[in-house]
Amino acid sequence: MNQLFLVFSFVFIVGSLSAQNQSLIMDIYPGEIPFKKISQVKEVIKTDGITILSNVQTPQIQVFLPAKNAATGQAVIICPGGGYGVLAYDWEGTDIAKWLNSHGIAGIVLKYRLPSAETQTSPHLVPMSDGQQAIRLVRLHAEEWNIAPDKIGIMGFSAGGHLASTLGTHFDSGNPGADDRILQQSCRPDFMILGYPVISFNEEFTHIGSRNNLLGKNPETRWINYFSNEQQIRADSPPTFLFHSQDDKAVPIRHSLLFYEGLLERQIPAEMHLYPLGAHGFSLSINKEGTQKGWMNSCINWMQHL
Repeated sequence: MNQLFLVFSFVFIVGSLSAQNQSLIMDIYPGEIPFKKISQVKEVIKTDGITILSNVQTPQIQVFLPAKNAATGQAVIICPGGGYGVLAYDWEGTDIAKWLNSHGIAGIVLKYRLPSAETQTSPHLVPMSDGQQAIRLVRLHAEEWNIAPDKIGIMGFSAGGHLASTLGTHFDSGNPGADDRILQQSCRPDFMILGYPVISFNEEFTHIGSRNNLLGKNPETRWINYFSNEQQIRADSPPTFLFHSQDDKAVPIRHSLLFYEGLLERQIPAEMHLYPLGAHGFSLSINKEGTQKGWMNSCINWMQHL
């Protein structure tokens, strides 16, 4: 079974190589997809200025590798935002990967499943499961992709930032005794980059759409606390870079502030950049004052000095 899968994966990867983007696409689960229900739901792709994915059924990674002679050995797994309802796949995904490539960094876009009671048995656990699996998979392929296995970070925007911060606070070192080589790998990210992230599910200031989509409208207190990631920071959570704008009305800046304070309390290296303008969801765009451009330069500088 494993040999057949490896052969199929090789053929699939080669067949997915894009002449335009020089990327490869890989399913993150070699066999059965956890928490999946049999249904007739199909993935939907819409393009209207931004490519939006919904009803994701088969979680995948799309891998963009820099030229070998420019590669730093670093890799970033990117979680696009969309309130756990959709994925802004190019705006906060493939565009970011290509920008990272221009700095010698591998950019790997995670197409994670969005919570759905119709298609999943435990919807609230599904994005985290997909993210953990993606980190393990990239670490398994690190040598093949010219990536250092201890330089694999996670990045997320908005609700994707919530997923990224979840992965940086809920992780394990892998199971060396597992038959599956993927499960032998650690799912701890080596660093985090969080852009205007949803962090807390505290009802006073959370992004209620993200919370409702992940946990439902009447969630149990234990899950609110579990996914309020400012409460879940560990002593071994990774170094973190945050950026946010003060005029963000969708996800208040308080989310980043709380996470930053929690990192400092545990003496985890952290850098945060706050901008007066930018609102929510600016990604790589620059407003007329140019205030957001700073995060890109600062982020690359921070990564170079990790």
